[in-house]
Amino acid sequence: MKKLLIVLMFIPFFEMYSQGCSDAGICTVDNMKSHENDSIIYKNAIKIGVNYGMSYENINIFGSYIAYNRKILNNVNVDLKLTYFNQFTSDVSSSALSDAIISSNIRLNEGLTATIGFKIPFTDGNLKENGAPLPMDFQPSLGTFDVILGVSRRVNKFNFVLGYQQPLTQNKNEFIAPPNSRFSSTNNYKRAGDLLFRAVYNYQINDRFTFSPSLLPIYHIAEDKYTDLSNIETSIDGSAGLTLNANLYFNYKLSDKKSLEFSLGGPLLVREVRPDGLTRGIVVNVQYKFLF
Repeated sequence: MKKLLIVLMFIPFFEMYSQGCSDAGICTVDNMKSHENDSIIYKNAIKIGVNYGMSYENINIFGSYIAYNRKILNNVNVDLKLTYFNQFTSDVSSSALSDAIISSNIRLNEGLTATIGFKIPFTDGNLKENGAPLPMDFQPSLGTFDVILGVSRRVNKFNFVLGYQQPLTQNKNEFIAPPNSRFSSTNNYKRAGDLLFRAVYNYQINDRFTFSPSLLPIYHIAEDKYTDLSNIETSIDGSAGLTLNANLYFNYKLSDKKSLEFSLGGPLLVREVRPDGLTRGIVVNVQYKFLF
């Protein structure tokens, strides 16, 4: 019966599209995932990962990242993550180093951890092809400098996370959608912030294998805006609201220092309009982690 419920829960992944949170940044900060519990005897960790997502209009998204984590005090660590994205169809493609995400986790007490971080873009969100601005769906980065705040609470086998990500700057996108386009106009795009809540259940199958299902609601707190051809700033109707994603994490411990993680994510509920281009039908990720 439990297996049937899991299968039914993930059927909508192949019929809907959701905010692909990994691009925005907040969902993949360590404390925002909050299912990891490394041994305190190691002060350093390196992670290397690759992922694939499928968007509408048959856009393929390949991503990769490398991250370094350093424990500087018993209750404080810092993390630096670099991301790269390649988006393409049979007609259009773009690729670039995406963002750097710098964050710090502070353990306030047993089971309670706070996070502060920043997302630093490597592009301005306005890559072009043959001189024509590309929609946000083909931009490797949102092009915004963001602050990330969060807190996580571990209760027995459950982890609960509350997070907030707010752009402090906006990008330089110039795209105006032609008539009947499925893409949104994002000329002089102004993106609102996101509130995140995550609930994770960590099921230890044996000494090596952990299975962690997760529910991830993300609330886009206001409508995004763009400037039309008449130089009038206009709200994008339907861009605010709730997205509900589900994730599965499978972590296999190769040794005391090495582990592999496979994750799968997709939507259960979506916002009406996602002009930021963070639209994925399904996302899969594989990560290798080494402690030292």
